[in-house]
Amino acid sequence: MNFGDNVRTLREKKGITQAELSAMVGVSQPTFAQYETGSKAPNVYTAVKLARILGATVEELVPSDTEEQAAKE
Repeated sequence: MNFGDNVRTLREKKGITQAELSAMVGVSQPTFAQYETGSKAPNVYTAVKLARILGATVEELVPSDTEEQAAKE
């Protein structure tokens, strides 16, 4: 799973909408949607906010190179 998939999964488990979570981290909803689709990446400060709100670490949100490679195979 990629960053966007990880964020989406955790957001949905918490029952938070994109609009709600984007407001919590201080970005627009369209920008947040781009994070989830993978067309845009958040800066490190926003990634940390997302992780804290979602009850995860940044490392849990960002896939390792090994996970990315396995997903492509």
